[in-house]
Amino acid sequence: MSFSALGLSAPLVRAASQYASPTPVQAAAIPVALAGGDVLVTAKTGSGKTTAFVLPLLQRWQEAPHELPRRVHTLILVPTRELAAQVREVVREFSVHLPERIKVVSAVGGVSINPQMMALRGGADFIVATPGRLLDLVDHHAVQLSGVTALVLDEADRMLDLGFADEMARILTLLPKRRQNLLFSATFPTAVEAMTRDLLHEPTRIKIDSDPTEAPDIEQRAIRVDTDKRTPLLRHLIATEHWQHVLVFVAKQYTADHVANKLQRNGINARAFHGDLSQGARSGLLADFKKSAIQVLVATDLAARGLDIVQLPVVVNYDLPRSAIDYTHRIGRTGRAGEAGVAISFITGESQSHFCLIEKRHGLSIPREQIAGFEPTEPTLPPAPGTGGIKGRRKSKKDKLREAAQ
Repeated sequence: MSFSALGLSAPLVRAASQYASPTPVQAAAIPVALAGGDVLVTAKTGSGKTTAFVLPLLQRWQEAPHELPRRVHTLILVPTRELAAQVREVVREFSVHLPERIKVVSAVGGVSINPQMMALRGGADFIVATPGRLLDLVDHHAVQLSGVTALVLDEADRMLDLGFADEMARILTLLPKRRQNLLFSATFPTAVEAMTRDLLHEPTRIKIDSDPTEAPDIEQRAIRVDTDKRTPLLRHLIATEHWQHVLVFVAKQYTADHVANKLQRNGINARAFHGDLSQGARSGLLADFKKSAIQVLVATDLAARGLDIVQLPVVVNYDLPRSAIDYTHRIGRTGRAGEAGVAISFITGESQSHFCLIEKRHGLSIPREQIAGFEPTEPTLPPAPGTGGIKGRRKSKKDKLREAAQ
């Protein structure tokens, strides 16, 4: 199947010609979105979900009447600044051959609001935003949402969880009741999917299961190690397995700084990546990491969703993710675009029971390894009641609101 067979216009087909053919999620979602229907799409990371909503919404914008000042046609909400930047670039990339120039504005926190207010003078056609900054712009009377034709929630499971509940509720009251809604995510937990019933109108539900022949080539490993030996083990693995490009996930910002500093003191080119950094610093770190100018990026879950890092061979769970769903998003940073990858999880005595839960949720059975010189001595602790297996690590409401602000 070709992109032209999906009903896309010649300028958009030309822009998409860099790809041989549509992916399964694009082939399924684009015709429905072109027809104006609501869509709920579940598909694995790296399956082409962004293209699946950007192309049809560009065509619907192209076909709509245009007036000055511009009215916001499409609002795309994302959980992080980094994902906003990626989506904005995809919109610009695919709109390059359209006969009329489109105005795309990114609205994210962590940077001065003034340039974004200036960019919105005269309106915008597409806005790619994080919820908190979008509401700041509304409060400053810099943007009106009453004319939005299409709403996209990218990483929709995250956008609908408790961390964004207040912001999303307010945004929805500012939008017209009659609009197209497109929800895309790699995972939709039952609790989140139930919340979509009031949001969507007779949606087409698209679930693209991984074809075993097309599934990401990710080798999953689990290494038993004592809590205080994780950093020395990480240094050992970087040296002995000759890792030149590694993404390491940790639970806290302090841990990211601490581990990165330890690695640097041992001659390893490592940097920390988390929400306390300025937007300029975060963008610079990602750009350097993508071009392999940084060997090891030690990151919080800020880097777990949406980021497309080509040829990333290794992901390490220094701390296990709090939820089993986030495990999927983390390891999905490797094994992309046909490349093979390795995902390693460090299993401490405290986290063993939680990793068993992750395995159960994903139908996995990963053998436990021990590395000579790092044999564990910690006892395996039972799960603490109500914590999902990790004592004291369940996200509080404050944690979730802080993440939303990031």
